Amino acid sequence: VQLVESGGALVQAGGSLRLSCAASGSAFTFSSNNMGWYRQAPGKQRELVAAITAPGDNTDYADSVKGRFTVSRDNTKNMMYLRMNRLKPEDTATYYCNTLPPRSWSQGTQVTVSS
Repeated sequence: VQLVESGGALVQAGGSLRLSCAASGSAFTFSSNNMGWYRQAPGKQRELVAAITAPGDNTDYADSVKGRFTVSRDNTKNMMYLRMNRLKPEDTATYYCNTLPPRSWSQGTQVTVSS
């Protein structure tokens, strides 16, 4: 499976971003996989922040982002998204998309929130 994240940027606190994840691979059926957005801040362990079921009918969030982040997917395009609102400096991290449980990690996309 190949996963490519995009959409990261430098943004001011209170701002918004939308991350995208493009999935591909001849042996990978995106629509059959539960997916997640993970993040890793400098000096911290990688954590799961948002999860979505294969058909996209259920989602779950870490307490730290609940009410601010929204995960969605488009199985017709093999894409997953993370809408991030009311960003905080503590949201600064490299964000990754992956399956649940995760497979190999891609490069991620950097989100930096300035205060």
